[in-house]
Amino acid sequence: MKHLCLNLKRFDVPAAEGGVNRLAEGGAWAKTIVRAVKDELETYRGAARFPMYFPEAHVIPAAGAAEGSSVIEVGCQSVYRQDVAPGVNFGAYTTNRPAAAMKALGVTSTIIGHCEERADKLGVLQEAGVTDTAAVSRLLNKEIACAVSQGMTVTYCIGEKAEERDRWQEVLTEQLSVGLKGIDTKNVIIAYEPIWAIGPGKTPPGADVIAPIARFIKEQTGGMPVVYGGGLKQDNAEMLASIEEIDGGLIALTRFQGEIGFYPDEYLEIIRIYMQHCKQS
Repeated sequence: MKHLCLNLKRFDVPAAEGGVNRLAEGGAWAKTIVRAVKDELETYRGAARFPMYFPEAHVIPAAGAAEGSSVIEVGCQSVYRQDVAPGVNFGAYTTNRPAAAMKALGVTSTIIGHCEERADKLGVLQEAGVTDTAAVSRLLNKEIACAVSQGMTVTYCIGEKAEERDRWQEVLTEQLSVGLKGIDTKNVIIAYEPIWAIGPGKTPPGADVIAPIARFIKEQTGGMPVVYGGGLKQDNAEMLASIEEIDGGLIALTRFQGEIGFYPDEYLEIIRIYMQHCKQS
């Protein structure tokens, strides 16, 4: 089974406001995307699953548009580290996303530990004087536990920064061991993000770098699915599909020049290239 995850982050911001949304007005953005890809994705039933991680405001229209699909999983951008508990807290976690609330809105999957979420948590902890490198992963562990308890599938992101490359095994081992401690991982996949290679002007890694790291992650986790979280694109889809240890990828932007943004037809082309090459390999 391949895991082809779509992480749309804040791609709902209109271009006129400095964002990259040129598809539809805000209320129709998510359902426009799901409706445009729904039928073709069904052709991969039994071969792939397609979690789609939307900003919170868009999960309701996305869930409505995805109704009847056997492969699309409407997801949210992480969940809060505490959840609703009868007799303890009815869910008044202001500004946060309890897993129970997301489940009630039709969410079945979530992405946790994306490098941007890790950076945000690290910044807060540093302001508080915390220097323990495992503290972020401990918080993420609580988020994963809440999501799993609500029956959600989880994409758990790990990765090393540029200054950590010479000890990447140590960094990834800590993120895995701490983040997954006590977790039933049957519905969890790992997304490897080479943080040092993400962003404008950065050189993306090739199979010679990705394959041994993915192999290491599988060895550390007893064979959990590993997807490439550094960006599955048209120009690297064949390469990633050819790596035996990689089970899919994380797609975000589909166009990086001109009218930068996410476009459903280009997303489907990435899927076609990846899945076609998987069949040949």
